[in-house]
Amino acid sequence: MVMNKSKLVETLAQRIPNLTKKKAEAVVNTIFQQMSESLCRDDRIEIRGFGSFQVNSYPSYVGRNPRTGDTIQVPPKKLPFFKVGKELKERVNSPYATAGAIAAEAAGADDDDEEVEEAPESEEASGG
Repeated sequence: MVMNKSKLVETLAQRIPNLTKKKAEAVVNTIFQQMSESLCRDDRIEIRGFGSFQVNSYPSYVGRNPRTGDTIQVPPKKLPFFKVGKELKERVNSPYATAGAIAAEAAGADDDDEEVEEAPESEEASGG
């Protein structure tokens, strides 16, 4: 299965009540546009738990035309680079990383904000 832009729009519209497909498409387009503009300005984009995007610059160099063997001057260039975040790497490498499990976890993500499990206090911290 491939996740593409139209599938992302469709999924967003299905998961968020009262969000039409047209509005979901506008949201996705806005996010991608802002990310593209940031990278064009050589800004770095960090999405916690997912990864970071940055632009790497490569200098000019002398290369060879593979067909003719002639030397050619390759101009300098910039390329976007994605570095995967620790959480995403762990999630992908998890033996339980299935589409269903990840979708179920994402659907329950709103509940996680309210149910913060605190570590039990030690006897010293509680004064006893």
